[in-house]
Amino acid sequence: MRGPHNIWRLVRTGATLERTGAMGVVLEAFNAPASIRIVARVVGWPFAWLGEKGDPNLPPLLRALTALGPAYVKFGQILSTRPDVVGEDLSVQLRILQDRMPPFPRAAAIAAVEEDLGIKVADVFSDFSEPVAAASIAQVHRARLTSTGQEVAVKVLRPGVERAFRRDFDAFYLAAAVIETLSPSSRRLRPHDVIAHFEGSVRGELDLRLESAAASEFQANTAQDAGFQVPSMHWDLSGRRVMTMDWVQGLTASDIDGIVAAGLDRKQIGERVLGLFLRHALRDGLFHADMHQGNLKIAPNGDVVALDFGIMGRLDEYTRRVYAEIIYGFIKKDYHRVAEVHFEAGYVPADRDMDSFASALRVVGEPILGMSAGDISMGRVLTYLFEVTERFGMRTRTELIHLQRTMVVVEGVSRSIYPEINMWEVARPVVEDYIKTNIGPKALARDLAKTMRILTRFGPHLPGMAEAALTRQSARMTEAEPEPPKTRPWMWFVGGATSSALVIWGYIAFVLQV
Repeated sequence: MRGPHNIWRLVRTGATLERTGAMGVVLEAFNAPASIRIVARVVGWPFAWLGEKGDPNLPPLLRALTALGPAYVKFGQILSTRPDVVGEDLSVQLRILQDRMPPFPRAAAIAAVEEDLGIKVADVFSDFSEPVAAASIAQVHRARLTSTGQEVAVKVLRPGVERAFRRDFDAFYLAAAVIETLSPSSRRLRPHDVIAHFEGSVRGELDLRLESAAASEFQANTAQDAGFQVPSMHWDLSGRRVMTMDWVQGLTASDIDGIVAAGLDRKQIGERVLGLFLRHALRDGLFHADMHQGNLKIAPNGDVVALDFGIMGRLDEYTRRVYAEIIYGFIKKDYHRVAEVHFEAGYVPADRDMDSFASALRVVGEPILGMSAGDISMGRVLTYLFEVTERFGMRTRTELIHLQRTMVVVEGVSRSIYPEINMWEVARPVVEDYIKTNIGPKALARDLAKTMRILTRFGPHLPGMAEAALTRQSARMTEAEPEPPKTRPWMWFVGGATSSALVIWGYIAFVLQV
């Protein structure tokens, strides 16, 4: 990982940052200590005489990232969703990187499709366009099926992108190690873990079979959601490096003038984007985690159409309940309950004072009460929340940070479509509906029934497990070699009867409690 080629890669990175004028921008954005500033300047300065590099029409950092290659562009896209790390101004700049990479030749895409799928493009497609969108990892072509005449979108990975990412990730890890060595205070930001999380996200995007599966699951989950569409997969024309889906007509979510000209209801669309995102996260535990404007289309009838499923977020059922109670607590101004949830979930150490934590949470929530609808920012509130919980020793949960980061992006999309949107008013019915269904007597009944089913399945094994445990204990006491446990036929009957009794007991206990 720390071979000469990675050292050279870091030197090349420093030289490019210096030649594009981005070195100072990066050092200031991360508030780099003097030790790192000196090393960075020493590495980059000798190459400044080579002159400027990159697209002069772009700001310095964007010029540097696009010149360095797809891994750096992707990293810039990730950072664009973290204004708390790079600052609001730089975050806005980095959003320009979405779908900003130059395309690769159509001939190379055709060759990749034919190699991956074992077909002749001319036999399967009556038309295969030039690239219509190009991102850091793949690009999209519009095509038409010869057999049916249906239009489809064909996504193709960039040639050599896997090798390029492997090389750059090794250099990223080396850079993280250097930063942690030169600046011990940076360790609280966990540079190594940031790179590991970034790598995990990208690995999934480099195998389009995984994206195809995610798209198919997401479509099944959202099939009954009014106003939302996920294009259908064409599995026979998809593989590791190629993915084919239905082509969707519509305007990109960033085309506000087009949305207005089409006479669509901007308020409805803006609220729909946010409301559906929350519903998917809470109801299904599977949500689109890259919902920037380039990955959303607005259909002619006003439906929101999701595209690009390379980065999907998942939440287990317990985390969803915790998250819903936190949001609902803020909506109801019940800060003590929000504090209780954090302690119950183990997010905040038990030795901290709950009342003090509740007061700190009030500092987060109360300022929004006097704000106008357009000024209330859920993303800002969540950012403040994480700052407060950090002061109280909150244990970082990757899935919640992932959700928070995505919500900031979704909020930005919703506000760009309808600036006066009230995030809390949109969130409230979604969260209330989830809580009614998943927290209370109904949820208790489901949980209890699920527990009883599990016990029923394992009931026949209980006698054997008990005998095995007793045999092992006896063997340890006598220091003798234990004999293999024998499960007698009557024990299976006892096990089944025991599990049935547990089911009946659980049901009676629930009825009495209700």
